[in-house]
Amino acid sequence: MDGSQTSFRALDTAIEVSRVCHSRILGIHSIPFLPSGFMTSVVPYNIYQKKEAGKFLEVSKTRSARKGILFSYAITFGNPVEEILNIVKKKRIDLIVIGARGKNRVSDFFLGSVSNAVLHKSKIPVLLVK
Repeated sequence: MDGSQTSFRALDTAIEVSRVCHSRILGIHSIPFLPSGFMTSVVPYNIYQKKEAGKFLEVSKTRSARKGILFSYAITFGNPVEEILNIVKKKRIDLIVIGARGKNRVSDFFLGSVSNAVLHKSKIPVLLVK
């Protein structure tokens, strides 16, 4: 989750799937590392990003609870694709629900999107929400 409208549409879809399957949701937000040349800015950046992520993840938790779904979350630092796939494997998650596009459309265009990479690298089913 990145706080974008698409990630909240993916959350709504995950809530509906969870209601049918009697399951719970784990929201994941990964903060990418900055290049080492930005080291003096990294700590304040990470603190700010973690605080912002906490805000929309708490909104997600409340939104899920209103529908009777248990929602927990993890905020990580690193490559978002690797972090998502590592958590999925470690927690033995059986479905990834992810938004097709997030907040960072420029890097999606030039580097390939997180959702595209997760879709192609995941060993479990991925539900892509537009």
